Amino acid sequence: MRRFWCLLFLSPLLFAAVSGEFDDDEGEVAQTFIVRVENELKPSAFSDVEHWYKSTLRSLDSNPSSDSEEIGKSTEFLHIYQTVFHGFSVKLTPKLAQQLRNRPEIIAIFPDRVRQLQTTRSPRFLGLSNTNPGGLLTESDSGANVVIGVLDTGIWPEHRSFHDEGLGPIPSNWRGECVEGDNFTKNHCNRKIIGARYFSDGYEARRGKINSSEELKSARDTNGHGTHTASTAAGRAVGNASLFGYAAGVAVGMAPKARIAVYKICWQYGCMDSDILAAFDQAARDGVNVISISVGGGVVPYYLDPMAIGAFGAMEKGILVSAAAGNDGPTKLTVSNVSPWMMTVGASTIDRTFPADLVLGNGRVITGMSLYSGPTLPKKTFLPLIYAGNASVGGDATKRAGSFSSATCLDGSLDENAVRGKIVVCDRGGNSRVAKGAVVRKAGGAGVVVANVAPIGEGLIADPLVLPGLAVTESAGKSIRDYINSSPNPRATIVFRGTKLGVRPAPVVASFSARGPNIDSPYILKPDVIAPGVNILAAWPAGSSPTELGDDPRRTEFNVESGTSMSCPHASGVAALLKGAHADWSPAMIRSAMMTTAYSRYRDGKPLLDEQSYNTSTVWDIGAGHVDPQRAVDPGLVYDLTVADYLNFLCASNFSGGEIRRIYRKRFSCGRKQLKPWDVNYPAIVVQFEALTGGDLEVVVTRTVTHVGDRPTRFVAAVTSPRGVSVTVTPAVMRFRAKGEKRSYRVRIKAEKMALRPGTALWEEGKLVWSDGRRQVSSPLVVMWSRLFDRRG
Repeated sequence: MRRFWCLLFLSPLLFAAVSGEFDDDEGEVAQTFIVRVENELKPSAFSDVEHWYKSTLRSLDSNPSSDSEEIGKSTEFLHIYQTVFHGFSVKLTPKLAQQLRNRPEIIAIFPDRVRQLQTTRSPRFLGLSNTNPGGLLTESDSGANVVIGVLDTGIWPEHRSFHDEGLGPIPSNWRGECVEGDNFTKNHCNRKIIGARYFSDGYEARRGKINSSEELKSARDTNGHGTHTASTAAGRAVGNASLFGYAAGVAVGMAPKARIAVYKICWQYGCMDSDILAAFDQAARDGVNVISISVGGGVVPYYLDPMAIGAFGAMEKGILVSAAAGNDGPTKLTVSNVSPWMMTVGASTIDRTFPADLVLGNGRVITGMSLYSGPTLPKKTFLPLIYAGNASVGGDATKRAGSFSSATCLDGSLDENAVRGKIVVCDRGGNSRVAKGAVVRKAGGAGVVVANVAPIGEGLIADPLVLPGLAVTESAGKSIRDYINSSPNPRATIVFRGTKLGVRPAPVVASFSARGPNIDSPYILKPDVIAPGVNILAAWPAGSSPTELGDDPRRTEFNVESGTSMSCPHASGVAALLKGAHADWSPAMIRSAMMTTAYSRYRDGKPLLDEQSYNTSTVWDIGAGHVDPQRAVDPGLVYDLTVADYLNFLCASNFSGGEIRRIYRKRFSCGRKQLKPWDVNYPAIVVQFEALTGGDLEVVVTRTVTHVGDRPTRFVAAVTSPRGVSVTVTPAVMRFRAKGEKRSYRVRIKAEKMALRPGTALWEEGKLVWSDGRRQVSSPLVVMWSRLFDRRG
């Protein structure tokens, strides 16, 4: 079976990793490489692998004319990996890297690349409340014996969200520690924050030494992102929390008693793969149960992705890896972190917004969203309204050249004489939303409107702007520009309306949430689930402004942030609760419970909506659906996966032995058995009919479920067939007598001839549900009709 493929996101260095050659044109400029080594080939003369690695590096380029100084530097390791990955990272010239690759003990060499972060009420919205007796919080003791490893920008340890009052002893199997650094000592850890480390060697090899005046070389968070995600996953309950009065209430994480282990991997300009891999390696050694990582980048094949390889090693150790899907939605084929052994989390809204009105001079009211909290515009005073694209520096002569920069309110692009005292409409793009407000304020503007542009659509994110302002949708932005263009004297004012609860519909898929299908393996549905990720209130460092702008003097104990970076720790916290309730569950079982109990419809039976257009969402937007923690604790049946199952999937996907060897630390033979990639025991079923090439018109899929209930029961299958196919499940009834009992079933999917006509939809979705009358075990069932991807095979 051929493997679906796309190489659009590969850099030249990654192409080099595929081909095994590094370009001599790169010259002798040293760069960081991650080296995977077959440790079984270590000669007995070496006492440990580190000495062997050093000897190997010293042996490079025995030519007497070579640069001996460069050879010496090459023995200075950035990281040595021993747990989820065997090998090291080191700075080498491309010439030396090529020599190293030719050695028999070297399995693969990966160029180090940069990744970026994927940037109160949500626990109650998810049904997690202490007023709900006997639920997941009770059964898991709020995750008290579970450790969540948060790989992010660090933590602000003094925050009230991380106190340890009422927590029991640190779990006895914990092997981690608190590493001291700038403004961070061992005393900053407690029974809540039980580990803290930082990883900067790869970053400093790329960017140079960290500037201590800008950020701290320690686990302390000076950005805010890591503190926010850690408290979202496992923050303690803190009363009277708010951002300048917005979102007021009790702020609490998903698993409030879970322990937090901090692994700082991200710095001012990003996160390096070598440091991320080192954090995976150390977290597994320390004994975490869940890894939460809100970091992403372009999709590359699993065997070229150190993060996917590190996650595979973590999965081998029984650790669930929860990762952000990315913020490149609403465009299809944008989801990242797509390996089948990771849980990939998209973002949704909750039932809370922060409405603000732009009242136009013609009486029309356009409602947007804002977290602005300073002095408001004069009451009943309408100010001139101008589109930033008409306010370029230099006036008419340079308007065309400056139209994009001024339209998006880039720094220095606005004519102060044109915008002074006015409300300025800025298009999204080019810089951050809050930066647009700062640019307008600097130019003398009185207010700002940040308008969505295609393809963002109707999704809104609230920001604590530095001057009166609000965000508006794409359609609203068009209406405002039409008003400006048609009125001889366009004017407006802004009214702020605080916090609104009980908003419907909710949830809806966040417009920015990255979408499937999965470029690398379309038979693996991604994202797996969606979770709250829009306008989330959580802890914030005392030293950081809510906008992260250097000239913003405001400080706050809590901040509202949006992104799959926020949805990921929600799912991580739920996974920790499930691990606390079911200590013997594997990572695949936990993910299965979350997927098969997720919901894709509102209580009135209508499908979840997509914020981009408020049309019906699809399986590529929501995966299996929106997480439902209270149902996940008792799913009835789960789909388990072992290391061998994942390896067989790679074989069925036509990965070569060498490619699999880069992912798996041991030797593995695919054998001669004809495997099908859609037979991997995933909680979703995705198949493809190659209609345009006259391929098979029938596909048979096999799945195996494990009974996790305490009592004997009987599950009956019900199918909603995708349009254009008939679906038969055998057997249609499964009986279970004991907990842990396994049963297999087959799904026969047969294409109807009418469905194969040219012009039919590229894909259709349905659902398979097993029910015992009390619990429903749901799996998306997706049929693709034609090639959506480039192929390699």
